[in-house]
Amino acid sequence: MPRVSDAKEKLTEAALGLIWESGYGATSVDDICAKANVKKGSFYHFFKSKSDLEVAALEEHWQRNKQRWNDLFSPTVPPLQRIEDWFDYVVQRQSEIKEECGAVLGCPLCSVGSEVSTHEAGIREKAQEILDRYVKYFESAIRDAHAQGLIVAPDARTKARMLFAYVQGVLAQARIANSLEPLRELRAGGLGLLGVQQVDPVTT
Repeated sequence: MPRVSDAKEKLTEAALGLIWESGYGATSVDDICAKANVKKGSFYHFFKSKSDLEVAALEEHWQRNKQRWNDLFSPTVPPLQRIEDWFDYVVQRQSEIKEECGAVLGCPLCSVGSEVSTHEAGIREKAQEILDRYVKYFESAIRDAHAQGLIVAPDARTKARMLFAYVQGVLAQARIANSLEPLRELRAGGLGLLGVQQVDPVTT
């Protein structure tokens, strides 16, 4: 059994993984406790409900990934390269996940957020809150790219939301198809949405 100090972390990790893979409705508190190797009594010591646990799990997922986003979108990196590097990271991460669990899972925030949006306001609001944090990274890169004359995007926030919505749509398609194939054109589609002129490789 984990120490009490470890139990909360193990519960959030187990909840995120199980719910991301199998869905919120298909995952029970018993499933989460078994995965975390934590007694049910300990679960209710930390969380009032499965919903409260999932809210905590989503926040923990954000905290674990925040530094990677900070690195990818560092102002020291050219603005369009930030976005391209992120596209590459998405494909790499989804490939790793498929290798680990045999399925393409897409985005945990959109997956659970769309599933419970009509009956779990707390989860929906937390998912939206974190998604908005991600959009700000795109907004900063797009604003810098516009300022440098690389793209035309005077309304960086709107363009960032459009780009992020496009990416989430592709991730959803990849999850539904359980295939990495929809992600193959992620970079080209995203750059096209930004109005970046792409040069086709010369064939000889």
